[in-house]
Amino acid sequence: MINSTGNRLTMEIARQARLADAIADSQTSIATGKSIQSASDDPVAAARVSQIHRAEANANVWNANLDLALSLSAQADSALSDLSNHMARVQELMVAAASGQTSPADRATYALELNGLAAQVDSYMSAQSSLGEPLFSSGDAREMRFGQDVVFAPVPSREDVFGAGAMSLGQIIRDAASAVNAGDIAAVAIAQDNIGAAINRTADAAADIGVRGARMDRMQQAIDNRSIDLAAERSSLEDTDLAEAIARLNGQTITLEAAQATFARINRQTLFDILR
Repeated sequence: MINSTGNRLTMEIARQARLADAIADSQTSIATGKSIQSASDDPVAAARVSQIHRAEANANVWNANLDLALSLSAQADSALSDLSNHMARVQELMVAAASGQTSPADRATYALELNGLAAQVDSYMSAQSSLGEPLFSSGDAREMRFGQDVVFAPVPSREDVFGAGAMSLGQIIRDAASAVNAGDIAAVAIAQDNIGAAINRTADAAADIGVRGARMDRMQQAIDNRSIDLAAERSSLEDTDLAEAIARLNGQTITLEAAQATFARINRQTLFDILR
């Protein structure tokens, strides 16, 4: 009889301890706003939340790369816009210089301006980005990663825009200036062809930058939309439903208080009462 009573008391104490633990869990859930405090609370949901956290971390990295790449693209686009204006002026001077009525003094003036434009073109070729690095990289274009399997260069290489070696864009303009200054009609015609090809190349490069920029804009929008979806899913899995949690806490508290009151009344009995 005594053993049976002792066992019941032990079981009741254990039950009340579990209730107290449940109340503590509910209070923590309400205080933190998170329904999952450990993986054991809901293993399936906890595993999915972990996956979402990794996906969100990756998205933050891709977004940071896209922000940088879009900034570089904007800087390159601005440089090529100015370059296009200068090349238009180069073409105007070459057309004027090709006229048979051009005087030596006019040719000298045209050549002087052309050399000045060549220097400005060279400055664009060696322009520095906001990172303090060449905006147009020498050799292969600088590639960046924007996703698990998405890697490409936001800005074309220096060679793609300005040409390479002795026939860089600046050198083409300087050669044209020399031909104009010398009054060499044949050389001027060749220079005009070279400049026309260079203008086409820079126009293609500007269009390419625009295409890459538009692609990055779409990728960033897709990442932002995905991040919103992930945040909503994570919230549905781990955020506390306050109304439900408070109602549960109230019920657990009432149950524990009732159990404690009953337990206290029972244990006021004497050993004589139990044996009787």
